[in-house]
Amino acid sequence: MALEKIFFRQVMGRFATGVTVVTTRHQEVLGGLTVNAFCSVSLEPPLILICVDLKSQTLPLIRDSKVFAVNMLTQQQEELSNCFATSSPERFDFFCNATHHTAVTGAPILDKTLAFIDARVVAEYPGGDHSIFLGQVAAMGTAERTLFVEDGFDQHYDAAIANGQNGSSQHADPSPLLYYQGQYRHLGNLQRKPTLTTTGTAHEDGSN
Repeated sequence: MALEKIFFRQVMGRFATGVTVVTTRHQEVLGGLTVNAFCSVSLEPPLILICVDLKSQTLPLIRDSKVFAVNMLTQQQEELSNCFATSSPERFDFFCNATHHTAVTGAPILDKTLAFIDARVVAEYPGGDHSIFLGQVAAMGTAERTLFVEDGFDQHYDAAIANGQNGSSQHADPSPLLYYQGQYRHLGNLQRKPTLTTTGTAHEDGSN
């Protein structure tokens, strides 16, 4: 059985994923954990899914608050990923010293991330040694744009100012932090190729 678990990890490790930190707030207590079990579920309504270990100290905070935010990390944020993946006073007492703000639900949105989704829990399902949370999107954003889904407010703003760059004119697209075969990975040179939608239409930007 132990070998089976190890091989299962090895097999799943062949699937490259992004790295996120899932955050929440219950009353005045902040919580966060590193998560790569995250995906979109539905467009109408906009739903996302995360999986949280049953032993995680953040799990009861998500259950009590019924909100969470998914923060997609850049390749410069390995330190945050490591901190929110370990049991330490820095994580539990000082929220990994991460600067943050809020959007709609009150869950912390980490500064300088690639993108974020702020969500309200609409369902929880058992998933073996994990709990599966289904969240309905309340807000989402990138460095340049935030969309408040619940009230339809679409906010565009200067990414440099929002990221604490004192108004500098840098709007470079940051690269994501990736995880593959148990190690962090960085993107090499991107090679854009057309992809097919369900109708067979090619999109050069990779959207479908």
